[in-house]
Amino acid sequence: MITGFYAGLLGAWLIFLLLSVVRQRLKHKVGLSHGGKKELLKSIRIHGNFIETVPYILLLMLLLESLEFAPWLIHTYGILLILSRLFHWNGISKSTAMSFGRKAGTIIVVFLIGFGSLLLVADFGFKMLN
Repeated sequence: MITGFYAGLLGAWLIFLLLSVVRQRLKHKVGLSHGGKKELLKSIRIHGNFIETVPYILLLMLLLESLEFAPWLIHTYGILLILSRLFHWNGISKSTAMSFGRKAGTIIVVFLIGFGSLLLVADFGFKMLN
């Protein structure tokens, strides 16, 4: 299962992001929220954005894979998802201002959600007509 491979890689990345938040919380002695600490806020938002987007895109991938879409498409989804998270992480890690990394990560995620959703709706519609 192709999606499982990418879920595993992204699970490892999630642990890295979780530990980054924990490290910042311990460093700044902040238990809840960000306590006005910019580095903690960046870690929280990188982690939060990951949690807000990755599970849904993995679900789209899994559905596309279960409908037997081409393996190259599923791999392309996985690679683009990883790239989007790396861009996002790099962009926010360097600056809280708008950056190339944040823009690129966002554009890729919107594309993956939109295109995957369209493929699933089109597949359903096609099957309804037949």
